[in-house]
Amino acid sequence: MAMINSKLSEVLNIERVKELETWLKTTKTKLTQVNGQRRYGGPPEVWDGPTPGPRCEVFISHIPRDAYEDLLIPLFSSVGPLWEFRLMMNFSGQNRGFAYAKYGSSADATNAIRLLHGHMMEHGYFLSVRRSVEKRHLCLGDLPTCTRQEDLLQVLRVLTEGVERVSLKAGPGIEGVCAIVAFSSHHTASMAKKVLVEAFRRKFALTISITWLSTIKPNLDEPLPALTPSRSLLPSPIKPPRHLLNCPQPSVRPPCLAHHPSTPPGFSRAVGGPTGPRYPPSPGSFTTSSSSQVSPASSASPVRLLRKLCEATGIGHPLYELHYSHTGSDGFLYFSYKVCFPGITMPFEGEVMILPGPSATTVVKEAQQAAANQVLHRVYSMELTP
Repeated sequence: MAMINSKLSEVLNIERVKELETWLKTTKTKLTQVNGQRRYGGPPEVWDGPTPGPRCEVFISHIPRDAYEDLLIPLFSSVGPLWEFRLMMNFSGQNRGFAYAKYGSSADATNAIRLLHGHMMEHGYFLSVRRSVEKRHLCLGDLPTCTRQEDLLQVLRVLTEGVERVSLKAGPGIEGVCAIVAFSSHHTASMAKKVLVEAFRRKFALTISITWLSTIKPNLDEPLPALTPSRSLLPSPIKPPRHLLNCPQPSVRPPCLAHHPSTPPGFSRAVGGPTGPRYPPSPGSFTTSSSSQVSPASSASPVRLLRKLCEATGIGHPLYELHYSHTGSDGFLYFSYKVCFPGITMPFEGEVMILPGPSATTVVKEAQQAAANQVLHRVYSMELTP
């Protein structure tokens, strides 16, 4: 036990934990720990407003790892009353760097984005606040071909909460039967995603797959406020990058690399082609404030090349957000990514697929290289200026 406490003290800021405990006692705030997240409200006991509808939730990232609800809840409550606040947590007691805040109205959520995006929590760390996508649909794959819609709906409502409707899909390219399940909220869908695979394995001896179904696209009419260099999302150079610490790790053991054909020399194990892009930039692709020119072949690494190009244009260093999605039937690991630049309002988003690696760190680095490679292909075909 002493060893465990010693290890925790190396990870946690004990003083901050004590401040949180004091705040909870003083304010009589109640928090509930459920499946990797700590929840306030939903609604809180004193809530007297409307039940939140669509577009009332914001997604908060770049939270310092020792910032807790005693700092975050008062900050986001200053915009409007909070119906719910969910802080994602590690088993160590650190937060995972992101959270969700839900308000009683869409207007309050909009104000939170306008007022708190770029807010400095501590020196060198600035919050990113944007509209939550609030996905509510899961795709259940590898179901038996004899599955009936009404039977599956009944089973799901016993196994988890918030199931509204089910539709089945079958046909070419679909092994067995695929089901699209709609939930009452993102929260209930997220909780179902965590428990249904094990529930089906335990009750029916079935191994199913579960992925998010993207049914809501970002609202392009609501761009985030442009960040000036003084309000950069980038962490201070003397602190470790938090985006790598926040990446979820694969919940499925990656297939052995030996099952895949060897990768040709000179090619990245990340899908998308050569490790070092050899394509020339289009005329006027980059406008630099100096006479220095950056050659696409000046670095063998897409990450290093993208960084050099950003330095040349003066838009700031790229910040990567990587999220593990699922393991495909072909053994590839799928990651969604978002690459943000302090000098550009809208981020670059997409999905990459990579081969498994010997460690989680290697997998994350490969996904980052693949994301940078995709962004390079895109920025070379457009004008990228501050």
